[in-house]
Amino acid sequence: MDFRLRREEVLNGEQLRAMLGESPARAAQAIVLAAKSESIDGQALLGQILLEGRGIAKDQALAVRWFEIAARGGHLMARNMLGRCHEHGWGCVADASAAARHYAIAADAGLDWALYNYANLLATGRGVAEDQVQALNLYRRAADAGHAKSMNLLGRYLEEGLACTADPSAARAWYRRSAEGGDFRGQFSHATLLAQDGHVDEALVWLRKALVGGNVNFLRVSSASLLGADHPKIREMADAYQVRLSQLIEL
Repeated sequence: MDFRLRREEVLNGEQLRAMLGESPARAAQAIVLAAKSESIDGQALLGQILLEGRGIAKDQALAVRWFEIAARGGHLMARNMLGRCHEHGWGCVADASAAARHYAIAADAGLDWALYNYANLLATGRGVAEDQVQALNLYRRAADAGHAKSMNLLGRYLEEGLACTADPSAARAWYRRSAEGGDFRGQFSHATLLAQDGHVDEALVWLRKALVGGNVNFLRVSSASLLGADHPKIREMADAYQVRLSQLIEL
């Protein structure tokens, strides 16, 4: 894509995201221009790059301010990101109740990430009263919309019969869809059931995929789980998970 701009040309959200993938520093200049020109996509993107320090100096408090501006303009992902900031204390005081309010607004409008994040708070009783039935419903809505992480959690509810009638067959189907959608936890869940069924080689393929995408907390828990596996090839994967965990911790 040609990003040679005329002076004061404002790019749209799709163009800004494409530029960000190729040249973060140059994209930041265009994003600032778009944000100041009252583009809500530009405002939301400015919040994101300020939050991450991508192409611009990191400033999480300023990121919150731009998310607020974009959210007031009706930008659902900016509203969801306000929830994230309040949940984790990024650029503001951590406040799970405030996070829940922001997630609920975007979830009511159907944003898949907000459905997932709000469901997480409901499932754990953070900022809101614990409500497994509502959490399940939100995970299902997000999963139906194609959200891979929600697919994995929907599978867990169905496997364990949590707030619903257990349905192992449906759980397996959702784990597979989550794995194919690229969620590392879904890949691990899918691999676990494949290994239980004796499909060890196929399970190893998915365990390797989960290894590449997994974060520190996931690798720590899953490596311990792998040590208790019945098949020796599955147990051997625990060493690879530990190595990858050590690499991430050192970064």
